Amino acid sequence: MDLIITLLYIVFILAALMLIVVILLQEGKGGGFGDALGVAGQQTFGVKAQGIHKFTMGIATVFLVSALTIHVLNRKEGGKSSMGSLGGTSTLDGAGIPAGAPPGSNE
Repeated sequence: MDLIITLLYIVFILAALMLIVVILLQEGKGGGFGDALGVAGQQTFGVKAQGIHKFTMGIATVFLVSALTIHVLNRKEGGKSSMGSLGGTSTLDGAGIPAGAPPGSNE
């Protein structure tokens, strides 16, 4: 399960970086990073930029799905305790005071 979560984190980070670049390449009302590339930016995605909008939506979908999947898998893993595998028991009671401590020793 750890391998799957690690791969999802890699996909998540790559999608985030690609999403940043693609959003910056899009032409806004006042231009944008795509203008800095000049004609190369327009030739890559076309004048109407319909392709870049579809690509952005695809990357955003991958980003969202990977984020939700990471969350769900981490919640399933969250039920396990790392201390449980060591066989140790908690030395704190519910209030965070060491078990067996005399009353008033938390001050």
